[in-house]
Order: sequence, then C-alpha cells, then structure tokens
Amino acid sequence: TTSQQVQAILGAKEDKQHVPRKLFSQLAETCMAKGGGGEWKEVARWFKFEEDVEDGGKRWSKPYVGTLPLPSLLLLRSFIINGTVLLDISASSMEEIADAILPQQGQTTGPDEEVRARVREVLLMQHRHQKKGERNFFMPRALASVALCPSFCVPFIFLPAQTLSPQPSAGAAAAEGGVKQESAAIALSKAELRLMKRIPSGAEACSVLVGELDSLQQPFVAFVRLAQAVLLPGLIEVPIPTRFLFVLLGPAGKAQQYQEVGRSMATLMMDEVFRAVAYKGKRRGDLVAGIDEFLEQVKVLPPGQWDPSIRIQPPAQVPSQEQRKVPGAVSGSAVPSELERHTGPELEWTGRFCGGFLEDVKRKAPWFWSDFRDALSLQCLASFLFLYCACMSPVITFGGLLGEATEGHMSAMESLLGACLSGVLYSLFAGQPLTILGSTGPILVFEKIIYHFCKDHSLSYLSLRACIGLWTTFFCMVLVVTDISCLVRYVTRFTEETYASLICLIFIYEALEKLLHLQETYPVHIPSKLDSLTTYGCKCVAPTHPSNETLHFWESTKTNASTIAWDSLSVTECQQMRGEFQGAACGHDGSYVPNVFLWCCILVFSTFILASCLKKLKTSRFFTTKVRSTLSDFSVSLAVVVMVLIDFLVGIPSPKLHVPSTLKLTRDDRGWFIDPIGPNPWWTLLAALIPALLCTILVFMDQHITVAIVNRKDHKLKKGCGYHLDLFMVAVILGMCSLMGLPWFVAATVLSITHVNSLKMESEGSAPGEQATFQGVREQRVTGLMVFVLLGCSVFLTSVLKFIPMPVLYGIFLYMGVSLLQGLEFFQRLQLLCMPAKHQPDLIYLRHVPLRKVHLFTLIQSVCVAVLWAIKMSPIAIIFPVLDLALVLVRKAMDFCFSKRELSLLDELLPVSRSKLDSAQKEGKKEEVR
Repeated sequence: TTSQQVQAILGAKEDKQHVPRKLFSQLAETCMAKGGGGEWKEVARWFKFEEDVEDGGKRWSKPYVGTLPLPSLLLLRSFIINGTVLLDISASSMEEIADAILPQQGQTTGPDEEVRARVREVLLMQHRHQKKGERNFFMPRALASVALCPSFCVPFIFLPAQTLSPQPSAGAAAAEGGVKQESAAIALSKAELRLMKRIPSGAEACSVLVGELDSLQQPFVAFVRLAQAVLLPGLIEVPIPTRFLFVLLGPAGKAQQYQEVGRSMATLMMDEVFRAVAYKGKRRGDLVAGIDEFLEQVKVLPPGQWDPSIRIQPPAQVPSQEQRKVPGAVSGSAVPSELERHTGPELEWTGRFCGGFLEDVKRKAPWFWSDFRDALSLQCLASFLFLYCACMSPVITFGGLLGEATEGHMSAMESLLGACLSGVLYSLFAGQPLTILGSTGPILVFEKIIYHFCKDHSLSYLSLRACIGLWTTFFCMVLVVTDISCLVRYVTRFTEETYASLICLIFIYEALEKLLHLQETYPVHIPSKLDSLTTYGCKCVAPTHPSNETLHFWESTKTNASTIAWDSLSVTECQQMRGEFQGAACGHDGSYVPNVFLWCCILVFSTFILASCLKKLKTSRFFTTKVRSTLSDFSVSLAVVVMVLIDFLVGIPSPKLHVPSTLKLTRDDRGWFIDPIGPNPWWTLLAALIPALLCTILVFMDQHITVAIVNRKDHKLKKGCGYHLDLFMVAVILGMCSLMGLPWFVAATVLSITHVNSLKMESEGSAPGEQATFQGVREQRVTGLMVFVLLGCSVFLTSVLKFIPMPVLYGIFLYMGVSLLQGLEFFQRLQLLCMPAKHQPDLIYLRHVPLRKVHLFTLIQSVCVAVLWAIKMSPIAIIFPVLDLALVLVRKAMDFCFSKRELSLLDELLPVSRSKLDSAQKEGKKEEVR
C-alpha cells in the first residue's frame, strides 16, 4: 500500500545528507511590469502554519491552518509525475539551478531558445519581500548563532562558509570530512532578526515560485532538491540556506490556479511525513507516494456546511504523526501510556535490606549539583517570593493555635524555627525537593490530645511528645528499610484527586472562615434608615456613671471633666481620658470599633482577582511574550505588593501580620533539648508506642500521597524521585524536632502542587500560531531552600512584614485553593453533572465510557470527599489518615462496578489489574503470530 511504501522510505538507513530538518517555506508569484521587466513578490510563508500578505494593508495575517482545494493537490501530483524532478544536484546560485533545470525541460517539452531564455530571465528576477507593518512578535529564544547588539550597531548572523562558497561540492566534502570551515557574517535588519528568532536553529528553506508567462504554451514545472543547503542571497526573506525549490510557470489566465498549486506544495512541505519523504526520497515515484499518502490522510469538508472564507485557528495541540511513520503503530484509542503513573523502578520491591533507599540515593546523587545550577532562572525567583508569602501565614497561624492548645509550650517562635530546620534539611537532602513541608490539621489535633492527656495525668507534655516522636522515627525507619513505600503504586489518580480536592476545599473554607471571623472584631454598621444618615456618627462624651478607677485617674491627673471639650477629642485622647463613645457608628458595647470589615473583604477578593488575572495574562493577546511570561510568573508577588501599597495609602487599620520580634523560646521553663523521660515514669516510654503507631500512619499517608501527586508522569519530571529517601528524611527531621521541642512538619499538598505549578516550563521558540507546549518542571532545590531560610530570618524582618495585611494572605489562600481545584479532573467531571450532553467538551473518556458510568464514578468520588470533610472537621480528625487508606480499598471495590477499559480512561489500573491486562495483550499477540 501507499502507507507501507512511505514507511519503507522513512525506514531506510539515514545518511548525514538526507536527515530531515525543520523547514521555512515561502511562496512568491511573478509581478510583471508593462515595460517587460518584473520581480518575484512574496505572498505567503509557512513556519508551521500559513501566513498571507493581506491585500488591504502591508502586513502579515495571523497564522492559520491552510485549507487546500482537492483539485490543486491532484494537479500538483500530475505536475510531479510529468514535470522535472532533480534530486541532490550541486548548485550554489540561482544561475546554476536555472541552467540545471532548463536542459531537462528541453528534453521533455522542447521549448525553443527564445522561450528558454525568457524562462531563465524570469527565474533570475529580483525578489521583493513583505517587511513593512510586520507584527511585532517577541521571540524568547534567540538562535545561538545570532549576536545581539545595541540599536546603534548592525546585528550579524554567522553562517558556515560552504553555504556561501561558489564551489559547494568541495565545501560540502570538506565539511563531511571534518575540515574546519571559516564563517561569514551577514548584516541583518531588525525585521530579519525577529524572523530568525522564530525559526528553529538548523532549519532550511523551501522556495515555491509560481506565476504566468505569456510566451509559454504549457506549464513549466520543476522540483529541485539540492545536495547541500545553500544560501541564495535575496531568494528567502531571511538568510537561511535553501534546500528545496519548486517552480511552476504557465500560460496566462490561470494565475489563481497556479497560486493554489503553490500553496499546496508549501503546505505539503510543512507536513512532517511528506517532508521526511522529500528529504529521503531517491526517485520521482517516492514523491508521488508521499503525495498519495498525504491524500489518504486528508479529511474533506462539505462545501455547503462551512464558510471557506473563515480561517481555521491553529489547534492547542497537534497530535503525533508517529503512527504514519512506523509500521503497526497503535492509534490514540488505546489505553494512554500516561496512565502508567506509579510503575517506575523507584516503586519496585527490591527484597533487600535498605534496597529501595539505596537505589533512591544512587538515582538522585548524580543530579545533586545540577539541582543548584538549574535554579539560575527568573522563574525560580518568582516561585520563591510566591511561596514565602504562601508559607509565612500558615506557619505563624499554626504556631499561634499550637500555643493556645499547649499553653505556650510551643508557639509561633517554635513554629518558625521548626519550619526553618525541617524545610532546609528536606530541601537539601530529600529525594523530591519540589515537595514543601507544612503543618496539617491532624497534627494539631494530635498535639491537643497528647497535651490534654498529659495535663490530666500530671505528665510532662514535651517529654512524652519526645518519646512518641522517637518511636515514630523508629517505625518510619522500619518502613524505609523494608521498602514499604512501594505500596504507593496502589495510589491511583482517584485517591490523589480525592485527597487533593479535600485539601483545596479546606484552603478555600479556611480563607473565607478567617475573613468572616474578622466581623466579630470589626462589625459592619449600617444605618437602618437612610433618612437618618445625618445622625450617623460616633463621638466622644463624658462617662455617665464614671467608675472608681476613672475618678481616681481624674483626681491623680487633676482633671476637671466638666471643662473638657469631649466632642472634639480624638479616639486616642478619648480613651486616655476614660471617655465613652456614643453614636450609631460606635460598637454595640459602647466602645469605638472602626468599620474595617468591608475593607478586609475588598483586600481578600482584590488579591484573589488580581493574582488570577495576572496568571492568565500568559495566554492573553496583550503585551509581548516576555512581558506576559514575567507578569504571570510574578503574579502572586505583584498582587501582594500592589495590595499592601493600596492598604498603606488608604490608611484603614486592617489587621496585620504579627511575627515574633525576638529570637527566644516562648517559655523560660524549657530548654533547647527535651529529655524523653524527664520527670515522667519509665512506663511512659512503652506507652508512647500506641500513639506513635497512629502518628506513623498519619506521616506515611500525608507524605506519600502528596509526593505521589508531585511525581505524576504528566509533570514530566526527568530527575527521578525517591519515596524511600523522602520518608527517611521526614523521619530524621521528626526525631530532631521531637528532641528540640519543635512542631512536626510533613508534606503539604496544596503548597507542594503550587510549587510545581509555579516552576512549569513551556517551549520558547514556537512558530507563529503554534501554542507553547509543556516541557516539564524546573527541578531544583534552591526555591524550597530559600523559602525556609527566609522563614527562619523572618524574626529580623518584622519592620517590613508588619505592613502585610492578613486579608491579603487570606486572598492568596483562596487563590491557591481555587486555582488548584480547577486543574483537577474530578472538578471537570463535577461540571458535567450539570451540563447538557450537547454542550459537553470532547473528552477522551466521554467517547468510550457511557455517561452514566462517568457520573457514577464522580458521585462515588464526591461521597468520599464529603466523608473525609466531615471527619476532618470533627473532633475525631485524628483518624483522618486511616480514612486515606480506606480510599485505596474503595478504589479496589470499584473494579467490580467498572470494566478495566473504563477504569483505565477514568482513573488508572491497579498493579494487579494492569499485570493481568499486559498478560492478556501478550497472549493475544502470541495467537496472532500462530
């Protein structure tokens, strides 16, 4: 078949001369003057998608997917069959190419000398390129060969000497033999330099020339492939070497037809498969086979059901063409390979003592120094500033709550020191440094239970807590050396997204709850009658029944209350003189309360909206690519700075962030080292085993589910992961914090996902119209390290941090919860419950899974989230980690409700089901062979 023939061409042994490269195609047509002269006028170009010179103005159109008339493709096929095809000719100028084409045309069509001379004259006409009014695309990646210089000097591009040599064959031979070539510099205009930045390094050109010629009686057609790409000055609008040339000249009266054939040729050269055939083909028949294979892939649009004048916008993602190149390649209907999320070598059970841990160390050690070099990016600075703002408030708030629960045994200062110590050690030595450690609700509940138990039984809280922490460290070490972390492979996307959805909802709930809690301190005062607005106010008056303390104060200060102009006193003066506040704008208890709650609401939602808008700016049409990318990276940091400045300028006394200003422990009756026994009896050392087992489950599940989400295959991490090494580091840190009397920290889900999202990289040198593609995550240790180092130094930054309003930080929590929730497939499926079928998006699982099964899967997941929420918010929140284990059992039970194919599309297959499916596929292949 044609497909097999093309696959055979592409599967042939490659040589250096016929390696397919990226192409820049350009279409030019003849523009003849009345006096007999003329020129070639550029009318279209292709980087990947088509751009046309618009008739109404001197500018390029937006890139679009070109639609081709079927007759033009068939006519092009006929021209290739009957016209001149020259493959691998040696030429270094248009004169030599014309001289090579015309003898061939003489043999086939037999034009007389006058016509041949006229054709040669047309081929050698000057080229006029469209440059004025060009769109100002900002290209983020320059070619390595382009030297950027100030505006007063001329940019230069350096090209190998063989592309300029009049003897290209000798130059090419020397290049193949490894002879060092000199370079030549060519001056570039600003427009040409912008274009060069848009073209991938090493790309070559294809020039398509079409037009009318009165002296011709039949079409003159030639397809030329040069043996070596050669720079032909003036032919292409940018100085890149030309490899292909297609010429179509014909009798007058068919200019539109010739132009469509030229567009077809240029579009074909942009097709990945045909371009490879054009590079590797050895005869005319190979090109024809390439066109036939292209026609087999063409989809026809009915003429009465679409508007041909509409330009089709480039797709967000172009599907892979590998199935057209490789024999027997499967289509996209098979189970996606990305569903194999947790089946890598890091989760294989080794059966050896410390086997998994040692493999993690070997896997991560070669990347250690690169984890610091790879942080040299502006994106890392933006991520660091964002995470610092996001981590500061939870750490201080957690410390404050812990101080209330433990009567100051551990408070905000211990929380800051514990976060600094834990985060620095984890960022330096963990297997997955993208994970951010933080405080969790179950940890706080666990601490409360321990403290109340110790208080009721007259035990030393910090000593018993140290025993529990040391036993937990021991149990985690046992899990590390026995490779128990390999059980993470049973955690599928169902468990990950259920857990992540719960944490996102908690972030949103807590942000709004803390905002509403401010109303108790700063109530809203609204006049019930607008007609009484003139009486609305708050003034200072003398106390009606002064207390003895007030009278004693007046007597000691020799103050005569009757002589004081009470209504002219300020708030501070009124409070100093023991006056009372009276009026509708005063508090219900008679004290003056400023009306700041509405201002706090404005700060919260303004921060959320501003951060969201700046983040979405990356995909907008405003500004240049670099500006959009920078504003998007610094979206949260900019939102915080802007709202802090606005709050400072407005002057409304909103609640501010409070950071301890002195570096010392909260209580003076405790030291930096905690004796595990201390004043407690010896049996507490053994009794600590029971709560330590529960704490181990809590740490294991919180840590591994979060790390599993970070290590998902769709994040395209390249440096590997280390579940055993991560758990080892958490165990060591937990033991150290226990002995020092500092709070415990484990992996924080929302902060970790936010960290990953802030470091996502996209392709830089994309062609016009081609959307940037996700390239992976900037894996490094510096951002997490610097966040926790600065957290430890926050004690010395109180003069700056005191200006940050707490509502601004609540807005960041709201932003993180909402943005991460929108990225979950579970949230996407929730929207389908209220969406008519005709308005549902074209998702892969909706094509192959009945809608009722999709809704059933979503409802089961929703019930799990609701149950986890109820437990998390109840007094028995300490059993929350056990319910995380129950999610794995629920997912296992779903094997009886859904088929393996449905689960592979909606979730993932469990390891047992996956191995059975693989065995079935292998058996099927054996049967086919038989």
